[in-house]
Amino acid sequence: MFSESQALQLLQDSVVSAPVVWKGDYPYFIHPLTDGVPRQTSELLCATRDLLLHRVDWENVDLILSVEAMGLPLASVLSVSTGIPTVVARKRSYGLEGERIIDQSTGYSKGEIWINDVLPGERVLVVDDVISTGGTMEPVLSALIDMGVELAGVWTIFEKDKGMQNLIDKHAWPLRSLVRIEMVNGVVNVLPSI
Repeated sequence: MFSESQALQLLQDSVVSAPVVWKGDYPYFIHPLTDGVPRQTSELLCATRDLLLHRVDWENVDLILSVEAMGLPLASVLSVSTGIPTVVARKRSYGLEGERIIDQSTGYSKGEIWINDVLPGERVLVVDDVISTGGTMEPVLSALIDMGVELAGVWTIFEKDKGMQNLIDKHAWPLRSLVRIEMVNGVVNVLPSI
């Protein structure tokens, strides 16, 4: 297990050295925890897991929900470490009873997400890889609230630019990030934690 300072330094160093590509006018950093490439080391995933194991009040979590696709590795290692079950907000319908469909729009894509097997009254911890614009997280969290769940917390590995702060200002949801970054002329800069 990593100390908090070791884990945080490893995560910060990894994102600063991440390659950046442009999707139109949108700078997009390519990172193992957000894209699955370059190759993800177990050390990097363990460091991220350890940070969340230290920072989450696990006694108040009934379910871990992640958003397809890159929230899955993190939710999986957290579930194995805590014994708490997971469910995935998916990008396709299964037609199961109680399935909830939501529209999502990000800085670079649009689509639909389906939520299944989340029950009213459950204390749900939402984990995801990155919040940039908030275009995915906002409809997911709105749907969960509408479904009657309690948000036990919402954690993202990376908080990019102002999307997460805009969600906090608008909704007062319990959003937190491990590393805050900004993109300036295609370069990743780590910002101080809030």
